[in-house]
Amino acid sequence: MAAVLIPFATAVVVGLVVLWPGGAPAHERTGVGFDRQTQQGKVVNIDKVDCKDVNAAQAPATGDTTTPSGSATPGREAGLCEKATIEVTTGHDKGRTFVEIVQPDAPRQLHEGQGVVVAYAPDAPHDLQYSVMDVDREFPMALLAGIFALAVVVVGRMRGVMALIALAASFAVLTLFILPAILQGSNPLLVAVVGASAIMLLALYMCHGLSARTSVAVIGTLISLVLIGLLGSLFIGWASLSGNTDDSTGLIHGLYPHIDMSGLLLAGVIIGSLGVLDDVTVTQTSAVWELHQADPTMGARKLYRAGIRIGRDHIASVVNTLVLAYAGAALPLLLLFSIAQSSVGTVANSELVAVEIVRTLIGSIGLVASVPVTTVLAALVVSADRTGLGAEAGASAPVRSGRGRRRRAKH
Repeated sequence: MAAVLIPFATAVVVGLVVLWPGGAPAHERTGVGFDRQTQQGKVVNIDKVDCKDVNAAQAPATGDTTTPSGSATPGREAGLCEKATIEVTTGHDKGRTFVEIVQPDAPRQLHEGQGVVVAYAPDAPHDLQYSVMDVDREFPMALLAGIFALAVVVVGRMRGVMALIALAASFAVLTLFILPAILQGSNPLLVAVVGASAIMLLALYMCHGLSARTSVAVIGTLISLVLIGLLGSLFIGWASLSGNTDDSTGLIHGLYPHIDMSGLLLAGVIIGSLGVLDDVTVTQTSAVWELHQADPTMGARKLYRAGIRIGRDHIASVVNTLVLAYAGAALPLLLLFSIAQSSVGTVANSELVAVEIVRTLIGSIGLVASVPVTTVLAALVVSADRTGLGAEAGASAPVRSGRGRRRRAKH
């Protein structure tokens, strides 16, 4: 295992050094989507006004169709609208106020005292420079994260603490290396492989310790990631998936046209599969180790057969979990196809859905393959370790010799 892991870990470190981006590249803001200047704000007052008086049916001059007032269509001007006064609470315009009109049937309503995120358009007329972009959700999100961390520590204890540290390290690799390196123009597949390998090494060894058991899980995960990368590269190219499927990817391609979007798609498949792969390989390795502890006389073949029976149950649940996770993420899109009464073939052939199908199937194949691969590696390694049996034999020998001495003393 050392002959495999030491060169692999060295290659990962070298890859991190060579591809390290040194920060995301600067660019001129377009003012579109998430690429806008934002500040924090607060709703200080709300008045009821006639929608006709404020001409609420017109879209705002800023062109921001994501705001409640920007979602207006003709015929909605009847009734009472809310005239919200928003105060900017951060930035060089702190204390400045502006007015936001909220229609009665808008999907997002405002209330007095509510925190909001405001978009700033410096090139717009003075009265239209600020508009409400979204609601400020920092406190409930932070509270939920705190509850999650507390639950992990209470149940997992020291393992839970190490899991949280590993999670923070994974996010650090993602935000400090993977994302900036892709934006700098490095090959997304190469960046994803190096970054995912670094995350795998950090997470597994930090959570489960430096041991032969963990090393087997690392090797099993590595082999499965290689398989996922090969299958992804083959089928993404064969299916002509461009990776440019929605507004977000379109904006990325517009800002950074040098980024290979199909390579970015493949990178997402590899990183997305890593978390579930860790779970499968660690579980299979632990199962084989526990079987060996229960019956140290079991050989590699018996350990493999027993471990693979456990793995089959794991495969059934994990694959279903992965498919449902992707289906849940694409549920609004699937609803749109259902409303349009499109056939199953038409839906599956569309790139929006084909991307999710390919992502799910490639990840599932990698998961299925990881079970026998990890199980056979664990069975071979643990059956080759005779230290436990040797210790038991060594412990029993003095007892027999002691009994012999007592018998001789009696004679």
